Amino acid sequence: MSGITYDYMEIYLRGLIGESKGMTKELEDFAHENGVPIVQKETGKFLEFMVGMKKPLKILELGTAIGYSSILMYEASKTEPEIKTIERSEEMISLAKKNIERFNLSHKIQILEGDCLDILSELDEEFDLIFMDAGKGHYNHFLPHCLRLLNEDGIIIADNVLFRGMVPSQELVKRRKITIVKRMRTYLEMVNEDESLVTSVIPMGDGIAITRRR
Repeated sequence: MSGITYDYMEIYLRGLIGESKGMTKELEDFAHENGVPIVQKETGKFLEFMVGMKKPLKILELGTAIGYSSILMYEASKTEPEIKTIERSEEMISLAKKNIERFNLSHKIQILEGDCLDILSELDEEFDLIFMDAGKGHYNHFLPHCLRLLNEDGIIIADNVLFRGMVPSQELVKRRKITIVKRMRTYLEMVNEDESLVTSVIPMGDGIAITRRR
């Protein structure tokens, strides 16, 4: 389990969500069988809810993996949004392209190939929603770029912000993860201490932070 909530709570909540169907279920099975990190079930449901409520026309995602969350956000939005998603792994890019094609979304979901920081620094357009799910040790570095690219009433959804419970609990921190934990704590301090922003941190999945401007 994630270390964020009690095991019995996660089991119960995931049981309420039920199983996906069709090609979506195939993507989930592939990810689990091959150790590919995708959003946890309750995080995915939360993302569906937020995207459906926000109804964004332009979405930026940091971290494509196999394309699962891009596809999920597109289908949840009901607005046929333009989605740009950043990925540096050639293996993941190849898998994501195939999956996006299977869902007939190649004309709507564009993979930007390369390092997140490099691509973010070159982007010059505005997005209604930014989903941050890559390079957990660099969220604090991504943030200034994301705020520059965010529409005035846009939102940033950052996943994994409590990182297996290590961010709020020093006792859980593993030595090899110290740098990631310190940087994630810095990110949470940045979005909570900035008086121009409003942030809510939710202990769901691996921890989710939602940020918008005041």
